[in-house]
Amino acid sequence: MFPAPIQKASPAGQMTYKAMLPAALILWLLPLIAVAVFSVKPAADFTAGNYWGMPSSFNFVENYGKVFFASDMPRYLMNSVMITVPTVIGCVVLSSMTGFALGVYKFRSNLWVFFMFVAGNFVPFQILMVPVRDLTLDMGLYNTKTGLVLFHIAFQTGFCTLFMRNFIRALPFDLIEVARVEGVAEWRIFWYVVLPLMKPALAAMAVLVFTFIWNDFFWAVVLTQGAESQPVTAGITSFNAQYRAAYHLMSAGSIVAALPPVAMFFLMQKHFIAGLTLGAVK
Repeated sequence: MFPAPIQKASPAGQMTYKAMLPAALILWLLPLIAVAVFSVKPAADFTAGNYWGMPSSFNFVENYGKVFFASDMPRYLMNSVMITVPTVIGCVVLSSMTGFALGVYKFRSNLWVFFMFVAGNFVPFQILMVPVRDLTLDMGLYNTKTGLVLFHIAFQTGFCTLFMRNFIRALPFDLIEVARVEGVAEWRIFWYVVLPLMKPALAAMAVLVFTFIWNDFFWAVVLTQGAESQPVTAGITSFNAQYRAAYHLMSAGSIVAALPPVAMFFLMQKHFIAGLTLGAVK
């Protein structure tokens, strides 16, 4: 079986594995460590070329104070919340219903409709940049949070439908048949029978979509501009002046922007893992 459990390796292999694991972990975390160190450095260190050395002084309070109280970072964070939360709700609602329809009902074009949802995930999103931007301009949705929310819902629903449809098909169909024999309406079967069983999958999908949308940078730059509508990923670039980049403030802003998805994952970790692994053995 591949990969073989490390317990079955030779003593030398196990020692090598134990020695290399911390090194690989540090290498993987090195960019995050560098950003964390940059976020507490004074601006003079970057002027003097002290990029990778120890900070000449630890300006944690000063740097993060400027991020929160001397910039538009709180507004960018609020924009991200107002974009991400409705997108997650919209994706969860639409994909749970489409997943139920495609996973439970059998009709002639079922597979073709499912393929249409999945096919959108194979289109490189860079190709859509110009037509989507022109569409938002024509509809009056350019540089608005509503336009970004609608686009993300449309773009993410295909993946979410794939996720939910496969999860629903793994549920025991006998429960639905018994409810139908009892004369329960279809919408009540969805609401009272299927939806409670989908809670782990809904939690896992919500965490994934939340992370995707919160960390999106490409569409935030393409479809928005300015502090009135840009999310935090695009707003971090506002720390760049015309002739000078405030790397210490950009790093502090990046740390702040990374905290919500990390907190979301740890709060939903139990449900997230259950949603990804439920049905894996079957």
